[in-house]
Order: sequence, then structure tokens, then C-alpha cells
Amino acid sequence: MFNLPSLTELALLLPAILIGLTFHEFAHGWVADRLGDHTARNQGRLTLNPIAHIDPMGFLMLVLFRFGWAKPVPVNPHNLRMDPAKGMLMVSLAGPAANLLVALAAALLWRLGIHNLIPYGDILLILIIQINVVLAIFNLLPVPPLDGSKILAGLFPSQARFIYGMETYGMIILLLLMFTGIIGNVLWPAVNFVVGIYKQIGGVPF
Repeated sequence: MFNLPSLTELALLLPAILIGLTFHEFAHGWVADRLGDHTARNQGRLTLNPIAHIDPMGFLMLVLFRFGWAKPVPVNPHNLRMDPAKGMLMVSLAGPAANLLVALAAALLWRLGIHNLIPYGDILLILIIQINVVLAIFNLLPVPPLDGSKILAGLFPSQARFIYGMETYGMIILLLLMFTGIIGNVLWPAVNFVVGIYKQIGGVPF
């Protein structure tokens, strides 16, 4: 069994999730666009409008289990003005990097005392930190179709065809790893460590 969030927590959790998902996917599209692939722009995905990026199942997973995913921004590697595998490595890194920057911004806002100026500001900023760290680390896992698999393909281009070929079975593998607890055993220690660093940066006392 798992504990459903209270209405107050849900009201604070939703904006934290929307911020994390939106900046993650926007960063993918922005880097791809800068590298020459305008697919995301042409399909209306180069936007900070969260509605364009929400995957219902991934959103629900984030609400209930604190890890999930958004609707992937479309990228055509062959449009990139560089080696496709290396280009996809950069595009894939952009999403987790954006989440870590958003978490850093939330920590710095806490340091500046913003949490004292808005109702439930302390909980909201902590949720923004936690959700964005979860999104960053979860997506860095080298399991198709997560960003980590494309980063791995960029680092080992000789294996790129095999890695991308695994995306056919990626969601099945991912769900099995999630529901057997294997991903959780890897994810949560890393998340807690990184969140602890951000709390130190922000001076969060708990």
C-alpha cells in the first residue's frame, strides 16, 4: 500500500511537478533547436506551457510514487548539425541539467527567505527541489527510453544501434524494474544525497 497525498500536499505537489516536467522537456527542445533540429518548434513543443508536455501516466506516477515522466519532445537526430549520437547526448543531457538548475534556483530562493513570504512556501520549495532532483536522476538511468540510454549511446557510439534497438522493449523493462523495486533501490539513495546537498546550499533546516 502507499499513502495518497493530502489535498494540501497535492495542491503544492502539482505545481512542483509541472515546473519540473516543463523545464525538462523545454530544455531538450531548446538544445535540439540550437543544434539545428526544429522539429519541436514546428510541432509546438518548444514552449513553457506545461499542457504541451504532460504524459498522463507519467504525471500520475510522479504524484503517487514521486518518479515519472513527461511526453518526450520529438527530436530528429539527422537534422542536428553534428554526429547524431553526440548530438543526442547533448540533447538528452539538457533535460536533467535543467531540472538540477531549477532545484538550485529553489534552494537559492529559500536562502533569500522567499519561503517566508508566501503561504506554504517552505513546503513548495522543498517539493520543487525534490521533484526536480528525482526527474534528473531518474532520467539519467541508462534504461531506454530514458535520457540515460541516449547519453550512453553517445558515449559508446559503436553500441548506439543496439541501445536504440532496445527502446522497443524499454517501457516493459522500465516497468519491471520499477515494480520489482530495483530502480527504487538505486534512485532513492542518490536522490536523498543530492537533495541533501541542495538543502545545505539553501540553508534548509530539515
